[in-house]
Amino acid sequence: MNDATPSPDVGSEKPPVRPIAYGEPDIACERSPDGVLRMRSRTPLGHYDPNLAGLFRAAVEAQPQGVFLAERDGDWRRVRYEQARTKVDAIAAALIDRGLSAERPVMILSGNAIDHALLMLAGYTAGIPVAPISVAYSLQSGDHAKLKHIAALLAPGLVYVADTAPFAKALAAMELADCEVVASRNGANHPGVTLFEQLTRGPAGPAVDKAARAITADTVAKILFTSGSTGLPKGVINTHGMLTANQQQILQLWPFVTEQPLVLVDWLPWNHTFGGNHNFNLVLRHAGTLAIDGGKPVPGLIDETVRNLAEMSPTICFNVPAGYAALLPFLERDEAFARSFFAKLRLIFYAGAALPQDLWERLEAVSARVTGAHVPMTSSWGMTETAPMATMAHFLIDRAGPIGVPAPGVELKLVPSGAKLEVRVRGPNVTPGYWKRPDLTAAAFDADGFYRPGDAVRLSDPADPTKGIVFDGRLAEDFKLTTGTWVHVGGLRVAVLAAASPALQDAVVAGENRNFIGLLAWLNVAGCQKLIGDGAPATLGELACHRTVREHVRAALARWNAAHSGASQHIARALLLTEAPSIDANEITDKGYINQRLALERRNAEVERLFAARAEGDVIVV
Repeated sequence: MNDATPSPDVGSEKPPVRPIAYGEPDIACERSPDGVLRMRSRTPLGHYDPNLAGLFRAAVEAQPQGVFLAERDGDWRRVRYEQARTKVDAIAAALIDRGLSAERPVMILSGNAIDHALLMLAGYTAGIPVAPISVAYSLQSGDHAKLKHIAALLAPGLVYVADTAPFAKALAAMELADCEVVASRNGANHPGVTLFEQLTRGPAGPAVDKAARAITADTVAKILFTSGSTGLPKGVINTHGMLTANQQQILQLWPFVTEQPLVLVDWLPWNHTFGGNHNFNLVLRHAGTLAIDGGKPVPGLIDETVRNLAEMSPTICFNVPAGYAALLPFLERDEAFARSFFAKLRLIFYAGAALPQDLWERLEAVSARVTGAHVPMTSSWGMTETAPMATMAHFLIDRAGPIGVPAPGVELKLVPSGAKLEVRVRGPNVTPGYWKRPDLTAAAFDADGFYRPGDAVRLSDPADPTKGIVFDGRLAEDFKLTTGTWVHVGGLRVAVLAAASPALQDAVVAGENRNFIGLLAWLNVAGCQKLIGDGAPATLGELACHRTVREHVRAALARWNAAHSGASQHIARALLLTEAPSIDANEITDKGYINQRLALERRNAEVERLFAARAEGDVIVV
């Protein structure tokens, strides 16, 4: 093991880093004559339970009276592990009695909640796949096209909603046949609805234990639908073995999680692999406590997250960069909240998108002010198809960017692709393919069985591959200017967002087959209001027109250009967008990840304004 506490420099006043025990990296590298580099961990992957039912039952035995789940219902509602086991087994028996199976799985439309968790665990226990679906497909979509596509592909035998009232239109749009609707509350008086409580009342019986024993590592645990870079969502098969292997990999890289009771306060949606696999299953693996955060890093909901974190201190914080951007203003100005947040915190973890360096430095500054030390920060790389963690920076890093080295059992293949390295991955945590789409499955793997996600990486130290890799963007996002100059979008986007902090929330980089680079940008409402001060407007449209905001963005980009004169990084124009990114158009996921290609396609009119021969109106010329 290695301790992430560096030896202080003599005379240095830089705060120390809180100690944390990581698994010792031991990486083997082999380069072939064609330039392909293979990387793997020499550390063997330890034994892991073949199914999630085993993880859950082991947690119950370890901490029967420990608090497993908590959520706000006025005050905190808490469920202990022993209580959860009783309900889960009863629900599993009900699912088995209904004849549900992979051909008639469970479809969950509602977001994170205790009843959702119990139903999900019951599916795991009964060996019946569950498919949690993005809430946005039901509640924010105008045409429900994605929801109807998913329902047709799954042919569910049971659909769950927390409350039928807000989901009435979605349920009607799916035109479900031979499918039971279960709801915790039948607010719309939907006919024929089964109340969730009824599923928990029956006896478990021997059929449940028999079903749990029959689950193998290859049994499908869940089907997660990705938003898709093009077209309609595709269902990623998640087997029990994928998910339990990934938890064993995390344990070997993070042995510190066994040193104190694990507590997470987490909003990340369970229809995504980050929240639903990485974080939820981490709690299961270590019999920890998961406080379900009903907040979200957007105006109007971030206050709920702050309230929850002020009352329940996490031991690890998991979030996406947009989440940290939303939290930082509260941490920086509210000393009591900051002290609660950092009271037990061992690690700050980000994933889902690259973290701008300014957010990293601000988090360091707050942790040092409150605790006298830097709480270590780290990241990993992976996706829905890898359960999700494939690489991890399980060593001290001092800036955003590194995504580490392969986990035990994982092998990477880095293949030259133009000026970049395409990363491919193979291991026990990798999906067998896509639900009912053998064509997509065949296209996703190379001849050696490596999954090809379409991501690029670069070596942290080209002379020493064992020091790990850095994410280098999506291969499909990069483009050339008319001069033939390549623009590497991933790194440029993150750097420019940091340069314009705190005004910009996100951006897409435009300029393919153009003479210069332009930026379409969404504003960070809280950041812009901080810049303006008292009387600041609240809408994107008003903020985009505000002189202070526009001048801040123009001046920040001008400073960026002065320091980066090359055509591949010079931002000539920017347009501040007044319409939020669209879920229906695949511009954005629940976690806030922007799809560069589809956003540019949908916003072609704005792109044309950005590159008009003469910039007019609200286009910012740098």
